[in-house]
Amino acid sequence: MFVMGVLVLIGFGIAQLFYTYENSTVDPRIIEARQLYSKYDSYAEVNNFNAVLGLLDSVEHIYNSIDFYKNSFEVGVLYNNRAATYLTMAIHFDTNSLSLDGVYTLAKDTLLNLSEKMALQSIQIYSTWISNYSNKSESELKDLVHSSFAPDFNQYSAKKIKRFEGKKIEELLESQLETPRRLSVAYTNLGIIKRHQEKYDEAIKYYEQAIKLWDQNLAAENNLNMLLSRPLKKQNMLEKFLPPKKNK
Repeated sequence: MFVMGVLVLIGFGIAQLFYTYENSTVDPRIIEARQLYSKYDSYAEVNNFNAVLGLLDSVEHIYNSIDFYKNSFEVGVLYNNRAATYLTMAIHFDTNSLSLDGVYTLAKDTLLNLSEKMALQSIQIYSTWISNYSNKSESELKDLVHSSFAPDFNQYSAKKIKRFEGKKIEELLESQLETPRRLSVAYTNLGIIKRHQEKYDEAIKYYEQAIKLWDQNLAAENNLNMLLSRPLKKQNMLEKFLPPKKNK
């Protein structure tokens, strides 16, 4: 039962943290990154771990080549997905070792350590992003986006630049609401890692932190319930089909 709960969490984390690709409005500097990321689910569904990790590296390289996106929430998503990938490998292949690339082998403990490292990096990026952006007004975000976009977009019309900037401002405003939830998912994954490392007190601490950040994080709540031998909470039908309200 616990493993099933873990897999549900990982799937939830990936589903909730996807990038929307809209060619007509998205920042043209990151179109390639979003096109690449659109292949993520197809690789993950068939456990093609090499492809998943290579894809995440390629996407991160694009984001890191642009000052505006270094340590952005988008990069935090990539690190959390790496954490989920290594964690999935550790859980699915609970044997002495697993071949990642046909040459090297990784033991379960190594996979858990890699997953922990990625989760902690994701938490750091998300936390920094929240500190830097969560209290910025829409006007402040407009100034920030314009100063980043304008120097690189001389080849575009003023109308197109305005559309690019408008879409990014919309995404930043949305992320002021969503990034605490992303951070909650990262803490939940870290709790699962600690549980598999048999560090139960730390696991409980991280689950509680996840719930504090997002009180509707059912995955964190039920993982905590399992550790504390409490009944699992079921999601009602309405909650399954309607996303939680976004309250800032």
